[in-house]
Amino acid sequence: MRMEITEHLFLNLSILFILFLLGFIIFEKYKKWVMSKRMMTIFLIIMLWFCIQFSYHPVPFARYDLRIIPLVIGGVYLGVGPILVIVLILLRSLYGLDTGFYLAILLFVPFGIAVWRLYPWFWTQAPSKRILISVCLGAVLGMCTALGIGFSHSYILDAFLAYLILPALGIGMTSYCIEFILRNVEMQQQLLKTEKLKAVEQMGAAISHEIRNPLTAASGFVHLLCDDQLPRHKRKEYLAIVKEELSSAERVIKDYLTFAKPSIEQFEELNVKQEMRQIINIVQPLANQNSVEITTDFSVIGFIKGDRQKFHQCFVNVLKNAIEAMPNGGRLSVETEFMQNFVTITIADTGIGMTKEQLERLGEPFYSTKGKNGTGLGMMVVHSITRAMHGTISVESELGIGTTFQFKFPSFTTLETKNRR
Repeated sequence: MRMEITEHLFLNLSILFILFLLGFIIFEKYKKWVMSKRMMTIFLIIMLWFCIQFSYHPVPFARYDLRIIPLVIGGVYLGVGPILVIVLILLRSLYGLDTGFYLAILLFVPFGIAVWRLYPWFWTQAPSKRILISVCLGAVLGMCTALGIGFSHSYILDAFLAYLILPALGIGMTSYCIEFILRNVEMQQQLLKTEKLKAVEQMGAAISHEIRNPLTAASGFVHLLCDDQLPRHKRKEYLAIVKEELSSAERVIKDYLTFAKPSIEQFEELNVKQEMRQIINIVQPLANQNSVEITTDFSVIGFIKGDRQKFHQCFVNVLKNAIEAMPNGGRLSVETEFMQNFVTITIADTGIGMTKEQLERLGEPFYSTKGKNGTGLGMMVVHSITRAMHGTISVESELGIGTTFQFKFPSFTTLETKNRR
């Protein structure tokens, strides 16, 4: 004898499980679709409709389907058993007020109430026990369904086999997937929390170290200034050193705050050519000191939107790093190019270059290629400001040849078009 009910329900189970997996993948991929209780309830209602719509009904009064699976999963994992039962009854009424409809009311209304009361206790159990409880509920509900409709026709053996095995199997697989996803989410959250704590510890230690050095030096010279017999010229010299050390500590704090809060509250129109000339004038004395020749090739036009002070801070950092990478002199090239949608700024030096490993870690918090002479905050700030101004950075470097930075910012006209939209 052909097991028609079993074959049909097995096919439905395969499709149902694929739909469950697709649903989880979609929720995972599109983070903006929050995997909330409401969304999951709607998803289960769709599953219920699918089960009833594509049920197998060899006799007029009975519809064989896998409605048990979304009912049990929604009841124990979401606590929406009564809601799903009400929806089930309404959907079933659309297919006729026959014997099967009244049997559904008789069976699933008590189930909805029972599983609703069971829901708080269910979540106090271990994951393995939750899976077992779900499977047992599915098996019991399947047996009751088979008893309710199995004796009234010749499909009794087929119905019992189908309802004793397939709902429990489907619920078991679905429960396992849910527990697996929940465990992964929990592990990700714990890992993220650990990484945040580690980053805070590293940040605190690095900033403490960088601030302590200038403050210790300043404190020492303040102590010397307490000497009433100190000559006037020495007093002025010591005060200048104290001022420089305090300025150094202030720069570290400023870089940290720029990284911690990179957002730009007020954008202004910036002429890239004009701003880059001002920045080069700032670093020109350092370039002269290191015997570095600065060459420029600026596009005639090129406007972007951003914060002028942060823009200067960003490129002063980059140019200073490039100059310091050429201790024995060299050439520093600064070019700008205007395209329809972007303004590109290219900075190339003939310095010592970087290894592939250094290049990959560039911009990483508290990582510096200068060793003890660097704070590891400069390039971090550069990346933060560039992101805040909707720009991108690409870097190419080779040991002994030099490094090239390419910054790409949306042009002023492009940003204006986006804002209008």
